[in-house]
Amino acid sequence: MRPLQVLLVEDELLIAMLFAEVLEDMGHTVCAMESSEADAVAAAAKFNPDLIIADAKLRKGSGIAALATILLSGHVPHMFVSGDVSSVRAARPDAIVMQKPFFAADLARAVELAMDAKAAGA
Repeated sequence: MRPLQVLLVEDELLIAMLFAEVLEDMGHTVCAMESSEADAVAAAAKFNPDLIIADAKLRKGSGIAALATILLSGHVPHMFVSGDVSSVRAARPDAIVMQKPFFAADLARAVELAMDAKAAGA
């Protein structure tokens, strides 16, 4: 897989740092780490990432709502992370969702699924 520019939307700093470390170990670059819905939307417009990884629930807004706004401008491969996968599935039944806590292999597989969904035209 080619290196990706990834936008992380996560309001827990330690989790965001873990994501960034694992993604960089995989050869990807984190173009921005945002912790709110509004900042995620702005960063997506600014950086035009190859992939967005968003926490479903944020202290300031929602990762699900941020992605809904971002996707109005066109498809961007994306995936959600949550401690409550069922609530994400209720809102977005076809979404790629990774359960917290996770292992590096889980993240690698979810990234592949998100990029495969783009290739399939999802």
